Amino acid sequence: MTTTSPKQSSNSIQGTGDIKPTVYRILFAISLVHLLNDSIQSVIPAIFPILKSQMGLSYTQVGWVQFAINFTASIMQPVVGLYTDRKPSPYMLPIGMTSTLMGMLLLAFAHSYWVVLLSVCLVGLGSAAFHPEGSRVSHMAAGGRKGLAQSIFQVGGNAGQSLAPMMTKWIFIPLGLFGSIWFTGVAAVAIAVQLYIARWYKVVLQDAPVKAKSIVQRTVNPQRRKQIRFAICMLIFLVFVRSWYGAAMSGYFAFFLKDTYGITIDRAQDFIFLFLAAGAVGTFLGGPLADRFGRRNLIFFSMLGSAPFALLLPHVSIAWAYVLLVIIGIILLSSFSVTVVYAQMLFPGKVGTVSGLITGLAFGMGGIGSVVLGNLCDTLGTARVMELCAFLPLFGILTFLLPSDRKLKEWTEESSLILFALFSYCKKTLK
Repeated sequence: MTTTSPKQSSNSIQGTGDIKPTVYRILFAISLVHLLNDSIQSVIPAIFPILKSQMGLSYTQVGWVQFAINFTASIMQPVVGLYTDRKPSPYMLPIGMTSTLMGMLLLAFAHSYWVVLLSVCLVGLGSAAFHPEGSRVSHMAAGGRKGLAQSIFQVGGNAGQSLAPMMTKWIFIPLGLFGSIWFTGVAAVAIAVQLYIARWYKVVLQDAPVKAKSIVQRTVNPQRRKQIRFAICMLIFLVFVRSWYGAAMSGYFAFFLKDTYGITIDRAQDFIFLFLAAGAVGTFLGGPLADRFGRRNLIFFSMLGSAPFALLLPHVSIAWAYVLLVIIGIILLSSFSVTVVYAQMLFPGKVGTVSGLITGLAFGMGGIGSVVLGNLCDTLGTARVMELCAFLPLFGILTFLLPSDRKLKEWTEESSLILFALFSYCKKTLK
């Protein structure tokens, strides 16, 4: 009589079968698509200076454009993730990117504020379709190296976001909104790569079909369920705070530099690029550092470790701003992929839902803060707003309310045993 370990069984329920070798060609392919997707999504904050000058928008109206992209791209992700956890959909990847292509085409010819809002909603819907399924593909291709796979997947997205200021400098300042037409080609390349990934994804599902739905919530004792809910709510709040600070930097820091130091929007993009590129480096380094020092410790360090530098940033000279932006970017975003893996340990087997909650809902809520930030910039000025945002990383002290890595491991093992029992029961029933 042979037995199956809980870890193997939980993988079987997720649709990945027993642990297999890491499929690097798929991991790098989905990371490339993540880069292309997020570079297109980053077009929206990149065109803020163009929208403000060409259409005469207020900071508040600019904030509503950010709200539109974040609501559709991020708030919808948990809904998509919940659906795809129940019914994995390989071809949702290229279909979603088709929506993005249509949005960029419309944006290139937008001549009114409302058309801009419609076009960014189409881009957002494409992004919402991509992230949960992209995270699932990364999980399926990871084999036994889930942390590494998540870092490879997430660093693609962060690298794509870091391109936004360079796109403003080289494309949108000289060409205006019509520069968006170039990104229809980027979307077309992404669709081609996603078709390749979707075929692989479909074969994996056929080889290891999902034979049971998780009913862990029915079997976990009420006290543990309450602890898990509190932990995920706290994690969502911390990601929200981190992304709100990021939204302030990517959306309004260029205006702060223009108003405070009198530098051009063109030159201001160099500063934002440094911050976002440093964040991509931090994302890649975060996984190995978390393996060595603990996931909760890394989340704590990424928030409070960046706080002193964030508080200094609005008050230093231009030369020091270059240095501080690199330090803040590396430290603050070192927990980007770590928070996703941490959440996956809280909810084993719910890859799409977790991705939707962390990289979607929590991250998007921070972007929605752009509406508030835009309103504050209109009333208080960009300098005051950046000074206030500098206090956001101090909320990292709340990380101590999260369960420790040791306790989280105990919860995960407990959930794995439940999944193993459920899988064994379903296997007997199916026979």
